[in-house]
Amino acid sequence: MVRTVDPVTWMRRQVAAQVRGLIVGDEPPVDLAVRAGDDDPGLFGPDSVTWRVHADSAMFVGGLRALLLQVMHPLAMAGVADHSAYRTDPMGRLWRTSLYVGTTTFGSTDDARAAIAMVKRVHERVVGVAADGRPYAANDPHLLLWVHHTLVDSFLRAYRRYGSTPLTDADADRYVDEMAVLAEEFGAEPAARSVAELRSWFGAERPELRAERPARDAVRFLMFPPLPVISRPAYAVIASAAVGLLPRSVRRSLWLPTVPAADPLVVRPATRTLMRTLDWVMA
Repeated sequence: MVRTVDPVTWMRRQVAAQVRGLIVGDEPPVDLAVRAGDDDPGLFGPDSVTWRVHADSAMFVGGLRALLLQVMHPLAMAGVADHSAYRTDPMGRLWRTSLYVGTTTFGSTDDARAAIAMVKRVHERVVGVAADGRPYAANDPHLLLWVHHTLVDSFLRAYRRYGSTPLTDADADRYVDEMAVLAEEFGAEPAARSVAELRSWFGAERPELRAERPARDAVRFLMFPPLPVISRPAYAVIASAAVGLLPRSVRRSLWLPTVPAADPLVVRPATRTLMRTLDWVMA
């Protein structure tokens, strides 16, 4: 007996396949073999706040916000400018990053550590001298912490504004604390363990940050990447939401002005609608 699929389900599957292809390319989905009660819950486990946050479509906004913020560190930006293939292979970089996040979050402990080890091996080649004469290395413990904290801060802010369920202050602290394990696995400097510690760390880091021409060039590319036409309207919503989550000083430095009334009246409602649609499609 042939089972027919109703038109809504068929369309939902087609859109889900397109979205999945845009995020991870031809890579197979991460094997979510980690389940409640398993002997190996992975680095986080099904009961973690990390699983809850990283399973939400608000991650799209948080991921882009993190990239926009990361370029503000001159040494981190020098590594991107000198070694990244984001211009020639933008989708490949997105696919590899998405696979890494999915594996370290939802995979087994061995799979997560293998993914981290692979990234560290790639980082070994990312060394050089920045325009100001300072040497940089992607595996430098401080730069590793910069990248880690920008991701944690961005994912958390995106979820709290656009996530499907509210996140209490205690859960937010727990998320920051849980994610510190990744900084430890990478050999980064000691990571923040609470939202207050995270905010304090960014405050201390502010004098090191500045937007130079390579940073603005990278931001222009991130705002207008070479995407398929069908994906551009959704990406425009996500990009606007990501910019709206940046500190005002960062927006000014990166020449990313916003219309004050547009964010609460247009961007936020449109983003929430898009996020819930993506959640429904990808469920």
